[in-house]
Amino acid sequence: EEREEEREREDSDARSSMQKFYEGLGGQEGGNNVVEKAKAIQAKLGQRLQVLLDKSTPKPLERWLALGAVLLAYFIRVFLLQGFYIVTYGLGIYNLNLLIGFISPQIDPETEGPQLPTQSDQEFKPFVRRLPEFKFW
Repeated sequence: EEREEEREREDSDARSSMQKFYEGLGGQEGGNNVVEKAKAIQAKLGQRLQVLLDKSTPKPLERWLALGAVLLAYFIRVFLLQGFYIVTYGLGIYNLNLLIGFISPQIDPETEGPQLPTQSDQEFKPFVRRLPEFKFW
């Protein structure tokens, strides 16, 4: 009987310590509040990222300079560490795929070709990209 009482005390201690742990996180033992807080933080960070993207949209020169600086820093890091060649190769292939999508037309001009506008409110768009510029970034 002593062993059973000791086990029950250990179980209650473990439960209370877990409850304290979850309370320290600001949630209940089920973790619902923790998940809700994580989702709220993720949404807030997503909004901040979108604001930065919206502010950078009309500044293509600054975006290109930032890209060049990040690439230079990455290549210096790869050179100094003498590693990450496979990762760099994979990133290069991925970026090449994005570039091909960016410079390719959305429709095949040999089969469909660009259509001329038939009404006065339509606009003639001879080249529509398969991958828009901002998604390419």
